[in-house]
Amino acid sequence: QVQLVESGGGLVQPGGSLRLSCAASGTIFSRYVMGWYRQAPGKQREWVASITSGGTTNHANSVKGRFTISRDNAKNTVYLQMNSLKPEDTAVYYCNALIGITDYWGQGTQVTVSS
Repeated sequence: QVQLVESGGGLVQPGGSLRLSCAASGTIFSRYVMGWYRQAPGKQREWVASITSGGTTNHANSVKGRFTISRDNAKNTVYLQMNSLKPEDTAVYYCNALIGITDYWGQGTQVTVSS
């Protein structure tokens, strides 16, 4: 069983920055494909970014150039650096771990972008 715990959400003004963290349990974290998803009110959960065990990253077009996913295998942690935030980035952000064919999810952290 893998446990994921997100942190770093909050209220930020448009144009501001936040860094989300996701701490994962397990001794083979370096083998996990890690990702971030988000769900805005009334909308379906959408993929934001992912990073493979080898460090290859992908980002959704809506966040490309503004958000950056990274990982620190020594700390069993994946990050999402979010810059130039927009009101439409407001959502609950979820950390995801893909291990084989099994998905694990964190509890989510709220990000609100508002003036």
